[in-house]
Amino acid sequence: MNRLIIAILLIVCVDSYAQIAPKREFRAVWVATVNNIDWPSKPGISTEQQKKEAVEILNMHQKSGMNAIIMQIRPASDAFYPSELEPWSRYLTGTPGKAPEPLYDPLQFWIEECHSRNMEFHAWLNPFRVAQNASEPLASNHIAFKHPEWIVNYGGKLYFDPGLPQTRDFVVQVVNDIVARYDVDAIHFDDYFYPYPLKEDFPDENSFAEYNRGFLLMQKAAWRRDNVDLTIQMLSENIKKIKPWVKFGISPFGVWRNKSDDPEGSETTAGTTNYDHLNADILKWQKNGWIDYCLPQLYWQIGHPSVDFLTLGKWWADHAYNRGMYIGHAVYKLEANATIPEWADPNQLVKQIEITRQIPQLGGSAFYSSKHFKRDLFGFDNTLQEKLYKYPALVPTMPWIDSKAPESPLRFRKRGHKLKWKPAKAEMEMDKPASYMVYLNPAGQKFDENNPENIFTIARDKSIVFKPNSRKLRRKYEIRISALDRLHNESKISKVKVIKL
Repeated sequence: MNRLIIAILLIVCVDSYAQIAPKREFRAVWVATVNNIDWPSKPGISTEQQKKEAVEILNMHQKSGMNAIIMQIRPASDAFYPSELEPWSRYLTGTPGKAPEPLYDPLQFWIEECHSRNMEFHAWLNPFRVAQNASEPLASNHIAFKHPEWIVNYGGKLYFDPGLPQTRDFVVQVVNDIVARYDVDAIHFDDYFYPYPLKEDFPDENSFAEYNRGFLLMQKAAWRRDNVDLTIQMLSENIKKIKPWVKFGISPFGVWRNKSDDPEGSETTAGTTNYDHLNADILKWQKNGWIDYCLPQLYWQIGHPSVDFLTLGKWWADHAYNRGMYIGHAVYKLEANATIPEWADPNQLVKQIEITRQIPQLGGSAFYSSKHFKRDLFGFDNTLQEKLYKYPALVPTMPWIDSKAPESPLRFRKRGHKLKWKPAKAEMEMDKPASYMVYLNPAGQKFDENNPENIFTIARDKSIVFKPNSRKLRRKYEIRISALDRLHNESKISKVKVIKL
């Protein structure tokens, strides 16, 4: 039966380019900084070169039609921004605790550059990782020296012990600081909570003995999950207290639990799961409304015998619980000489995106990771630019946070080729216009606000200039405008004005 469903969906996808793309769709790319995976290209390059690389990355993804960047700003209890809580990252300068020279704020720079391109900025943090290599020196002002009892060595790497209330509080303090000081659109965690298990057990016997909260030794796995639950719940509450519009998203490993272990699990036979191995009960967080979106990492091909992409896509869609649900794709697996034949075919990801669009409750995609868009993807990136992501898309709304649309722009005027407007006044931050949608369609043609072909641009300024057509023959176009708030709720669309281009 599952193969039949796959066949039907793939047939539907063949002619999908002719279909209208969704007006709202999450389109994101992960930018990893740990081990300098994506940015900066290597530690110690100049501030000017860091900025240059960042702009090149953002221009590349803007061209591909992305509307969000998931940027790793705290890869290992360090900071890509000036912080009184944690030292500057070794991945910036090569030396932990050393600031970039000349001094600048990389986080602020990335936020401003993203917003200027109408991209959301999702601040990606690792909650409990302290060091990728326990033998590498930490900055002299690292919290580990003040509280060595918080740190454990597991497999040659250093971690905060999630069993200690002090470490959980510290993670919340770090996130609070970021949300308070920066205009981030979301806080984002990936799949790393407790580390992926090794042969030896995670060394938390001391914290369990002191802070077991009544859990028995035979219930230690449940205690670990509860430690993570407590962290997620505290983060959720604190983020919304500081800035109610800031989203909280999690990108878990692609399998919650196998059905063989839990009737609610997926029809998979994964060797690793969120619940059993990473102590992350992602479904509980969604059911309780602690997170605003889930972005499972479905890094397997369609038809995989153990963890089939379609099977998992449908399962996660069925477990969205009225929250945002997007899908993570493995662009890094596309290789001309891939050992798995499906990953030698650029249409693998094209089909995955189209399948995602066909399944209700799935609101978009994210791609791991940025650097792979710089290499030859034998046509996939061109397909994004010219077909799948040819037209702009709004990020999906989140009505459980706010569903009230802003007021329409005032004094919508056209002077020559310049379009100007004035935002309506609003007292509450979430009611204020954050950007504007400008629609453009040939005069006389029926206007469809849900057709992305009619979206001319999404602007943050209060005016735009149309470049006049160089040809002698000019056409009349209808222009309309609407306002968007921080959560992309759209106002009523203005009356039409006509311009010749």
